[in-house]
Amino acid sequence: MKYHTLVKAFCDLSPDELYQIMRLRIEVFVIEQKCFYQDADNKDQHCHHLMLFKDNELVAYARIVPAGLSFEEASIGRVITSAQVRGTGAGKVLMEAAMQTCRQIFGNVSIRIGAQTYAKAFYATLGFEASGDEFMEDGIPHIEMVAYPL
Repeated sequence: MKYHTLVKAFCDLSPDELYQIMRLRIEVFVIEQKCFYQDADNKDQHCHHLMLFKDNELVAYARIVPAGLSFEEASIGRVITSAQVRGTGAGKVLMEAAMQTCRQIFGNVSIRIGAQTYAKAFYATLGFEASGDEFMEDGIPHIEMVAYPL
């Protein structure tokens, strides 16, 4: 399957791109996962936004977060794929691009994520290692994971 990526700082997002991002985040986190939380958390403005498109439609997304905003390390958050591309490898394409983007922006640094526990094995295939105990966030089990510098 052919995808293309686009990375932009918040201030460079077009209104249409921002709408697509927010729509996908609500579709997956709020509606599918029934997770009612404050998505607009005042972090987006300080982050880069990685969009994965298939045929000009946003199908996956990740937020590239600078160190000190969510964790001590740089991080990747709000990782989502639309239902239409799950199981096609889009998540792996997205995360490989997110890790590469994170290191292009911040250097060869550790990257910490707050992974939903069910996806722990997936993130391990990308080089992330569990760090700490499982915890609940917004009613969903999570675990912090770290990918160390290359």
